[in-house]
Formats: sequence, structure tokens, C-alpha cells
Amino acid sequence: MGGKIRVGVLFGGQSSEHEVSLASARSVMSALDPQKYEVVPIGITKGGAWLTSGDPMQALQDGEQTHPAGGEVELVPFSGLPGVQVGAEAGKPLDLMFPVLHGPYGEDGTVQGMLELAGVPYVGAGVLGSALGMDKGVMKSLFIADGLPVAPYLCVTRAGWEADPAGVQSTAEEKLLYPMFAKPANMGSSVGIGKIHGPEEFSRAVHDAARYDRRIIIEQGLDARECECAVLGNDRPVASVVGEIVPGNEFYDYRAKYVDDNSDLIIPALLPEHTAEEIRQIAVAAFQAIDCAGMARVDFFVARDLSAVWINEINTIPGFTRISMYPKLWEASGLPYSQLLDRLIALALERHKDRLRNKTALLEAGDALDV
Repeated sequence: MGGKIRVGVLFGGQSSEHEVSLASARSVMSALDPQKYEVVPIGITKGGAWLTSGDPMQALQDGEQTHPAGGEVELVPFSGLPGVQVGAEAGKPLDLMFPVLHGPYGEDGTVQGMLELAGVPYVGAGVLGSALGMDKGVMKSLFIADGLPVAPYLCVTRAGWEADPAGVQSTAEEKLLYPMFAKPANMGSSVGIGKIHGPEEFSRAVHDAARYDRRIIIEQGLDARECECAVLGNDRPVASVVGEIVPGNEFYDYRAKYVDDNSDLIIPALLPEHTAEEIRQIAVAAFQAIDCAGMARVDFFVARDLSAVWINEINTIPGFTRISMYPKLWEASGLPYSQLLDRLIALALERHKDRLRNKTALLEAGDALDV
């Protein structure tokens, strides 16, 4: 690939994490080395319109919801070459797409499937890894199947909850202890999560979680420390140092993450080396369990007496501002932000090259058919 790599940075989107995506994308675009990359910003409004002309970032920050003339994105069926052309640059395809989309319609395999069909290399997990990493219910089932430690939980559908709320609460109280947490299965950034201190709060918390997804997770609350580990790689992933979050609020909710600025990030976490190493090993195992690629942040609970470690979830497109945990963990591990982006782009191109090795037709020239 000669000259600069033409990178489309895809941000915004239709999920409740739209604003978080904008913040992550601003950091990514400002840190991509202009000597190596030609950055093409591509914004997606909350209504699903794709913006490429003018300044898509500013348009989304200003609340733009329409598709301006001259801002077309053309998807070309796979032909062995990248198949996305943008606006007036038709005929000059992107070399790679960097999705910085958090939550549904971006982190869940939908955009990844579109890019696979167009034959475009892209940063991060593929369709399967993205979908599994998004759905906390299926994710936890896979972790358990692989022998990873998961705290007690219950998965229910919105239809099941609406049909028999008393039955759902009774089942939860049989399997779990208060406090509990209710959360949408397919959402991130702690959107829709509610802590349930007692029976009188159960209905409200589950009802709120059900506003965001048709599947709801009800988890056992733990008196534990919250730790995170970053993973990087494709077939040979490696883990970063471990970090710890000390929430300023009762738990690490959306306000604690993005509004109140009253939580502390401790990097590296003050843990015995054997506990930190256990977390790193589980993080890599979780990455491989969902067939992840490129990057992921894996979240953990650690018992305060250090007697147990539980994996909470994996995030395939973690927050990517300069103060987000994923890049900060790698910086503490010796990989600065701009070099981390270089590595992710190299991994995306490596994975795409490997995909091109797949035989996609039953017969090719010279093949014989045995019948």
C-alpha cells in the first residue's frame, strides 16, 4: 500500500452512546499521524443519516440530522479491492475504516457486516466477535462454557417481564441476593443500568432497563473492587497492565463516567502480582472466547479480600478519548496513544489480508469435482 493510508473514521450513530462516540472520534482523528494517514471523517446522525461533506463532526455536535447534498457514501460489492467511496472523492476508495461507534448499530456487528460485504478492512472485532461482545447474556454463557468465573445472574426477555413481572422478581429473588443490578443486555457506557437495593426497587429498575433492549440482565451485586484490563491483537492477543476504577458515585454509572468527573482511575491497580496476572490471563481468554480481534477492554470485579475474581463483560469498541481507560492502560504498558492507533490499523490490515486467503467459491479454475 503506497503513500498515505486513507482512513475513514466512522462516528456518531443511533445508540444512546452517540455523544461518547463523538468524544472518542475527536481524539482518534487528532492523534492519527498526518504523515501516514489521510483521515476521512464520516458521521452518522441519531436518525441514521450518513454525513461526509463539510464538517461531519461539527454537524453532529450542532444536532444535524439530515443528509446534505454531495455527501454520498457509495458501497461497492466486494471485488478484491476496498469498496467504500465517499462523496466527491468517488473513484478514490478508502483503504480502511476505523469504526468509533459505541453500542447498538455500530459495536454489535451490524456495521462490521456491511464492511465485510463491501470488502473493506476495518479496525476491531468481526461480525461474530462484535455481536457476542455486545450481548451480555450470550457473552456470559460463553464465558461460563470456557470455565471463566462469572458472578450469578439471570437473563429475561422484555416480553417475559411484561407478561409476568411478579414471576420474574420471584425467580430473581430465589437465585440472587439484594442488592442486584438490572441492565439492558445490548448497551454500553452504563446506559440503562439500575441498582436494586431491595424488593421495592425491583420493578422500576427492570422496567428502565427494558426501555433500551428486549433482553434484560439481572446480576448479583458484589462488594468488590472494579478493575479493567486492555487486550490488543488478533490471533496472538496480549494484555495490558490492570487498572482500577474507584467510583465517585454509588457505582460506576453514566454520570460517574462522563458527567460528574468524581471517579479515580488507578493505573496500575494496587493488586498483588498474582491477582493482576490472573486478571490478564482471564482477559485474553475472554477475548479468544468470543473470537475478538484488534482490541477490547475487559471489565472485572475483585473481591475486597482478594479471594475471588469475576469477569463482568468485554467491550469490543471501548471508549477512546485520551483519558479513557483503554488507551491509558496501554500508555502505562509502554504503548503511547498514537502508536496504539498505528498498531490497531496494522492489525486491521493483517486480519483483512488473512480473510482474503479464504476460498469463497466451491470450484476455482483447475479444480476437479469428485462425484
